[in-house]
Amino acid sequence: MKELNSCKEAMKASIENKYFSVAHLYKDDKAMEMHIHDCYEVYFSVSGGKQFLIDNQLYDINPGDLFLINQYDSHYLTQIDKELHERIVIMIDPEYMKSISSEETNLDACFQNRSEHFSHKITLSQEQQSRFLYFINKLVTSNGFGHDLLERATFTELFVMINQIVAKRESKSDSEKPATYNEQVDSILSYLNNNIQYPISISDLSKQFYISESYICRIFKSATGTTINKYMTARRISIAKSLLAEGYGVSEVCDRCGFSDYSNFLKAFTKSVGISPKKYSQNCNK
Repeated sequence: MKELNSCKEAMKASIENKYFSVAHLYKDDKAMEMHIHDCYEVYFSVSGGKQFLIDNQLYDINPGDLFLINQYDSHYLTQIDKELHERIVIMIDPEYMKSISSEETNLDACFQNRSEHFSHKITLSQEQQSRFLYFINKLVTSNGFGHDLLERATFTELFVMINQIVAKRESKSDSEKPATYNEQVDSILSYLNNNIQYPISISDLSKQFYISESYICRIFKSATGTTINKYMTARRISIAKSLLAEGYGVSEVCDRCGFSDYSNFLKAFTKSVGISPKKYSQNCNK
């Protein structure tokens, strides 16, 4: 398998080929805004050095941290410094993951099962890091006769390991606690997500938290790396994708996600996802 050097290339390849792809990154692509994509993502940090905002949680990124992001998780890699940031990203088509699962072993579980103590972040031990990197090396160096079978077997073994780690962590209820940099921002994130179905303006937030509009925008951007409006739009699109996949009607989804009107919903969804809500719903429910 060819090792890629761009998240966007890996994302595109996994979706177009209905397979998986691996990217090894040493420097930043142009930073993507808060976004959602239609593939699963495994993000393994080799050098650490930044933060992840995933849905309503902020995480530190340290060497050896692994993040599991599904197709409904809005996320943003904050630009805290300009140092070298080495990481490995695996993008996976969800249908491919389902196709290699069995009735007894659901490899989707690490992306879909969300307990009360769920965290997107797993801190791997040194032994687990070594095993993870061994599997990655085996994936990107497979070639010649039988390379496709070796890739699939290695990929399956890798995700059996990841699911075992997640299951063991969940049984201990010792999930990684989200990083807290600013208690006010934590409260704002919680409020936004608890009221996502309602239109919320910066003025509304200012009154709710008794701080000025300019200050609330400044502390939110400083802590998360993105603006309140961009964050809210991405979260609403994320929730809309999940509801459409569950079979809810487009108009009902628009109302439940807090968009001011259908035209705004249509424009924002199509820009983010690449197809209309109606088309997305049809694709999900074939």
